Amino acid sequence: MHPAAERFLALNAIGTLSTPRLDGSPHVTPVRFTWDGQARLARVMTVGTRRKARKVAENPRAWVSLCQLVGYRWLTLEGPATVSDDLGRVAEGIRRYRERYGSSPPDLPGLVVIEIAAERVMGQYAP
Repeated sequence: MHPAAERFLALNAIGTLSTPRLDGSPHVTPVRFTWDGQARLARVMTVGTRRKARKVAENPRAWVSLCQLVGYRWLTLEGPATVSDDLGRVAEGIRRYRERYGSSPPDLPGLVVIEIAAERVMGQYAP
């Protein structure tokens, strides 16, 4: 990934996560997320009963889209996603969330991590 894209994804910003509904229409929700450039993996912390987590779990072969927009600059990550309640994966998601946003995600029962393998990256992110 281009270094400017990596810098853009390190900003303290939010994004939108689009997951497919059963009828094919997008369910779009604002999210905080983290980016692991080495693994090309985005992580979203949420509760397993939330719609975004349920939609990913219902169709693990479906692609999702995660977009960050700051002013006129934007970057979209697309790829397959999984939901995990594995303690190690959740802990890594929390660690990266703290690192990016300076605080922990809400401490809610049923916390899971949505992991998005970024197979397609597009955007206009250079300053």
